[in-house]
Amino acid sequence: MLSGFKDFILRGNIVTMAVGLAIGSAFTALVTAFTAAFITPLLGWATGSIGNYSDAYFTLEGVRFPYGKLINAGIAFLITAAVLYFLIVLPMMKITARADRNKPIDIKAALRDCPRCFSQIPGIATRCPNCTSEITADEKALEIAGLMPQQR
Repeated sequence: MLSGFKDFILRGNIVTMAVGLAIGSAFTALVTAFTAAFITPLLGWATGSIGNYSDAYFTLEGVRFPYGKLINAGIAFLITAAVLYFLIVLPMMKITARADRNKPIDIKAALRDCPRCFSQIPGIATRCPNCTSEITADEKALEIAGLMPQQR
């Protein structure tokens, strides 16, 4: 019974996810501290308001609303999202695009609409499989497929 649990816990993707969550929470704490220590006072100084607007609040019928903490959290979120996007997501998208560049083109993946029944058909098709009407093949799709005029 415990060996199955051990196998589940020690699988690579579970351990990787746990490490990612730990690093992510540490990074979020770092960004939050940076925002509270540097960004918030600088913005307060630049706008000429109170030095540290994270303590700013308003009171409505005796209830205190600390909107400065919300602004701090929003800034920390934007910094975290920007760093994750530019350091993780964008490079991964470029790596994926570079890897996909050498993949063979699937000539059936290029779809177009049948002019008679408006169903989607392959770009190189000369007859619609749904309404069976004869149509001309898309020249660009034939070019990509490498079909010569005598093969049409």
